[in-house]
Amino acid sequence: MQVVSRRLRVRRTLSAQLLALQLLIVVAVLVVVGALSLAQSSATFQREQGLRVQSAAENLAANPTVRQLLPSAQPRIRSGLQGALDSVRAVSGLDYAQLTDTDGRIVAATDPTRIGETSADEGAGARVGRSWTGLAETSENTALEPGKSVQSQVPVLGPDGGIVGVAIVGREYPSVWSRLAQSTPDLVIYLAVATLLGAVGSILLARRVKRQTMGLEAGEIVDLVRQRQAMLEGLKEAVVALDPKGTVLLLSRSAHDMLGLGADSVGKQVDDLGLDDRIERVLRHPSDDGDQLVLTGDRILVFNTVPIEESGRIVATVTTFRDRTELSEIESKLDISRTSSTALREHIHEFDNQLHTISGLVQLGEYDEVERYVDGITEHRERLTSAVTDRVADLGVAALLIAKIGAAAARSVTVELTPDSSLRRADDDASRDLCTVVGNLVDNAVDALLEHGTPDATVRVTITQDDDDRVTVTVADNGPGIADADVDRVFEQGWSTKGTSSDGHGFGLALVRVVCRRGSGEVRVRTVGTTEAAENGRWTVFVATLDVPSRAHEAASAGKER
Repeated sequence: MQVVSRRLRVRRTLSAQLLALQLLIVVAVLVVVGALSLAQSSATFQREQGLRVQSAAENLAANPTVRQLLPSAQPRIRSGLQGALDSVRAVSGLDYAQLTDTDGRIVAATDPTRIGETSADEGAGARVGRSWTGLAETSENTALEPGKSVQSQVPVLGPDGGIVGVAIVGREYPSVWSRLAQSTPDLVIYLAVATLLGAVGSILLARRVKRQTMGLEAGEIVDLVRQRQAMLEGLKEAVVALDPKGTVLLLSRSAHDMLGLGADSVGKQVDDLGLDDRIERVLRHPSDDGDQLVLTGDRILVFNTVPIEESGRIVATVTTFRDRTELSEIESKLDISRTSSTALREHIHEFDNQLHTISGLVQLGEYDEVERYVDGITEHRERLTSAVTDRVADLGVAALLIAKIGAAAARSVTVELTPDSSLRRADDDASRDLCTVVGNLVDNAVDALLEHGTPDATVRVTITQDDDDRVTVTVADNGPGIADADVDRVFEQGWSTKGTSSDGHGFGLALVRVVCRRGSGEVRVRTVGTTEAAENGRWTVFVATLDVPSRAHEAASAGKER
């Protein structure tokens, strides 16, 4: 059944549908014209024939023979009245003529079978001296051809001036078909010419439409639109298409969700959608740099805009974009892993040096010195580990800080965890978010110090958590600080003192802001003097806040629910 219906749909081409529509229009017009012509011809026939039958009836009533013989005439007896009727009928070309007595009985008629019958009462007023002309029913009356005639009845006055009878003359209405043939004698010709013109016009119009639709039939266009919509709905990436004037032509469901747009956005100007200015610029203007990253709300989106050209001019721009927030977080976690790997390699190198030292002391026979040396190494390692783990109960953050401290020390940068730090163990998701924030802020501080060659480079980290599980991360460095003009820009995606966003820099702080906002917090930066952050010099201080539910808090909540 599907194959058959498909074939039938293919056979109904656009030209065939237009031709059928043209024929329907032509037939409808002809029906209306025919009905109007019939109504007009009926009115004309009644008006013209009414005058004619009235004149004939008056002549018949004034005939001396009729006036003399009618009073004594008897039905079924042929008299000179018949000759008068035949004469009137022959002269006027009417269909019938009758003479009745004052009782309405037909005493003479051009149709002998009617003699002795009683005439209809349409013109009953003629028996009392009033003439009448109008429509009268005839004996032959069918559903398709109602029998009507234009009839005139005139009283006949006797020699003494009294009414002796009625003269009746009539003209039968022509049939519908004969009137239609008379009013539109060239109906067939009109129909043929109109059909031919409609067919030619339909074919030409169909060819023009097919050229504009690249040879596709209407059904194929519908299938193509459905397939395109299904493809758009199936894409994970969002798609937005604009015309050169900035009108939204296409918007996928993913684009609706990512940009927070309404269902009626298609057809509107992109300026009226309330989007971020940077997103509007990306959607309107293709970039030669390829992918462009935009931070909007708590998302990092990567856009790629391509112009669509036809005959050397841009007819539309198509933008695909995807949410890179999760990918950026993964990159941050990979960076943390790389930092840990680097720290491990440096520790291995340090252990090699320590082993060489121990080996030399053994060869020299300084066994007591070997014992003191090993105890010192162990004490230093335990002191570093306990300095972090005693204040930070979350294993992921503690491990990250230990790795960062070791990696920074290898690069001649001191990273310190302040004594007033305190952090409970967080759940897995919150721990990962906190590692992202701490790792990026510490890396940003270390890189800034190394970039400017700051002497006695120091980074101080403070992590505190209140009773409502609100965590505050403060990272301060004694570098050159941030210019006042750049304070509001440091968290913008792509901003970096190391290069452009295409170099892979400028997204760490933007990611920190995304994570903080997702955790109902915020991140700020300021440059302070000696009274606030350090014993001397200027310090750049980043303060990040976010909600980090602890595992103890979750367990307490679960206990309350039970």
